[in-house]
Amino acid sequence: MIDFRSDTVTKPTKSMLAAMHAAPVGDDVFGEDPTVNELEKYSAGLFGMEAGLFCPSGTMTNQIAIRCHTKPGDEVICDALSHVYLYEGGGIAANSGVSVQLLPGHFGRITAEQVAGAINNPDDVHRPLSRLVSLENTANRGGGTCYNFNDFQAIKAVCSTNNLSLHLDGARLFNAIVAKKESPADYGTVFDSISVCLSKGLGAPVGSVLLGSQSFIQKARRIRKVFGGGMRQAGYIAAGALYAIQHHVTRLEQDHAHAARLVQALQQKDFVGMIPPVETNIILFEVKGRFTPKSLVATLASKGILTIAMSPTQVRIVTHLDITEEMVQQTIREIESL
Repeated sequence: MIDFRSDTVTKPTKSMLAAMHAAPVGDDVFGEDPTVNELEKYSAGLFGMEAGLFCPSGTMTNQIAIRCHTKPGDEVICDALSHVYLYEGGGIAANSGVSVQLLPGHFGRITAEQVAGAINNPDDVHRPLSRLVSLENTANRGGGTCYNFNDFQAIKAVCSTNNLSLHLDGARLFNAIVAKKESPADYGTVFDSISVCLSKGLGAPVGSVLLGSQSFIQKARRIRKVFGGGMRQAGYIAAGALYAIQHHVTRLEQDHAHAARLVQALQQKDFVGMIPPVETNIILFEVKGRFTPKSLVATLASKGILTIAMSPTQVRIVTHLDITEEMVQQTIREIESL
């Protein structure tokens, strides 16, 4: 099967497995796992942040960040299509007891003007206190679209003026960095906290890192324990994540090129409607006419191609390191035959 359902389905490469097998380990809850410590230090340095925290998932790093930045009764401002709102099990309410101000962005991206207009008057006792802005780069439900960095800077200026923290859900952040030819260190100058997932495009089997100041990560480490995320000899999986961040970044260009070729084939079909701009490894396209998303997914599956229906009108295709040139060519042939 050719599996385009997500970039989370990848298997560790032989070199990654060798690094995992050879990893020195210790008890991470005691702070004694050398491989986890190396991953946290390396990731933080890469993004110009003071410290990092290794966690099992991007959902956990996002939820820890929200808990750190807020207190019950506060409000988080984010795009209506944000992963932190749609796909984290209601964690904002369950874990932090805060409400959400949803903004109608452009393919998952919001503007500084929208953020400024959404901030509640702190003197109005009827409204929750606006405390945190959460952005997502790339925007999953926006079709893998990327922010321009000057938009981050403008939103940061609004947050600073109004005493709000700024968090980045960087589930596919390296895809954006590669596509926009950016420097990771620049992100540390803008965001108060960054969640970086290493088990998506980079191909690690498990894990995300949360980055921030020393005091922020110290608080986050306590919350990770409360959430049940304290791991022991986690160096075996941290080694896979470290290998991924050190070796699998530049190759993301190949995933982006594969996605661009698939889009060209899809655009020729009468059952394909609107496709958000494809900047990275995600294709999210509208299905119309003689197919529904479910029937198209089933038809492709019968031809050995796995995709996913993301909504009643959309199908998603995600390229990743386990998708070869031959797989792309075969998929294009099957699309052309429909």
